[in-house]
Amino acid sequence: MALKRMDNVGIVVDDLEEVVAFFRELGLELEGRGMIEGEWAGRVTGLGDQCVEIAMMRTPDGHSRLELSRFIRPPVVADHSNAPVNALGYLRVMFAVDDLDETLDRLGKRGAQLVGEVVRYEDAYRLCYIRGPGGLLIGLAQELG
Repeated sequence: MALKRMDNVGIVVDDLEEVVAFFRELGLELEGRGMIEGEWAGRVTGLGDQCVEIAMMRTPDGHSRLELSRFIRPPVVADHSNAPVNALGYLRVMFAVDDLDETLDRLGKRGAQLVGEVVRYEDAYRLCYIRGPGGLLIGLAQELG
């Protein structure tokens, strides 16, 4: 049996409106929104009685998705939003962009802050990490050449 694809990466957020607007500014498309609740949902996650508002965001090429979730119940139990990149767990998502400087300018107007600095990796990429809404750690990469 072979792996077919990666469907999405899930990110728990506090302010769904702000995060959706941020990722739209980055260039993702809102694929859909909705409430997830009921006995079946709690069985899948192991959380029991849950109510979650989600927004599914899709990259322009249609191959990758982010599932943004705002938990109404049960409440969020941990906050990793300020964890450094070397902390255990899933901490960042990396996006390829056409123009890194222009992207940083647009996202900076939405409150994104550069972590460290923009660096050049050989003749292949310009790279950086930013902190977005709620402290989300996001990588940006511009291919060179």
